[in-house]
Amino acid sequence: MATIISTHSFRGGTGKSNTTANLATLIAKAGYRVGVIDTDIQSPGIHVVFQFDQKRAKHSLNDYLWGRCNIEDAAYDITEQCIGKVTADAAKPRLFLIPSSLNSGEIARILREGYDVAKLNDGLHDLVARLDLDYLLIDTHPGVNEETLLSIAISDILVLILRPDNQDFQGTAVTVELARRLEIPELLVVVNKVPEGIDESIIIDQVENGYQAEVAVLLPLNNEMSKLGSGGLFTNHYPNHPFTQGLKTLAERILKSGRE
Repeated sequence: MATIISTHSFRGGTGKSNTTANLATLIAKAGYRVGVIDTDIQSPGIHVVFQFDQKRAKHSLNDYLWGRCNIEDAAYDITEQCIGKVTADAAKPRLFLIPSSLNSGEIARILREGYDVAKLNDGLHDLVARLDLDYLLIDTHPGVNEETLLSIAISDILVLILRPDNQDFQGTAVTVELARRLEIPELLVVVNKVPEGIDESIIIDQVENGYQAEVAVLLPLNNEMSKLGSGGLFTNHYPNHPFTQGLKTLAERILKSGRE
């Protein structure tokens, strides 16, 4: 039985896609089959972190949603470029990316016409089965819409990412309430971009008392992330960095839940 994880933020700019990509890589490195799907169809970007060239993508999630291909046809094996060479016939580890299209016409069509959310739901379950995934990470669109609610509703774990910012705190409260109403089995809060010198205990108290939810990890604001500029996986470039260590803690937390 696969574990489905949605990563979400109420606003953009929280580092959601970077966190999702690096988290998926760490889980795959632990010896699992992992899929990452970009459902932020209006502003796709996680492929950049993986350094996946969209020109090699014959199909995308958009093609599946318009009935042009099966969902697995839009999945690309990015194992070697992300975690290193593995034996060709080895089933694990494996890392797959299902990107959304960067084509302006495709994005405009989504904005103009929308799409069948039920078809996306079917596709997510088909993806797990046909790729024999252990974990599926869904990189959602920020804010609250029908697609986001679907992703949250089918998740075993919801990872909510926010910054230590009052707008983020207030907006995230809406998502927390929705997650509770949808009876999500596990809710983990990640506070990202925490400035050096800030009292972390105050942040933890504010989140846990305000949301009645666990703070899984606090991730530091750092210059290295800015320098990298989404030009690759941070955890590969800086394996000993406190940010990487924090993500490893989160990955271990998720793997523990998956084994229970």
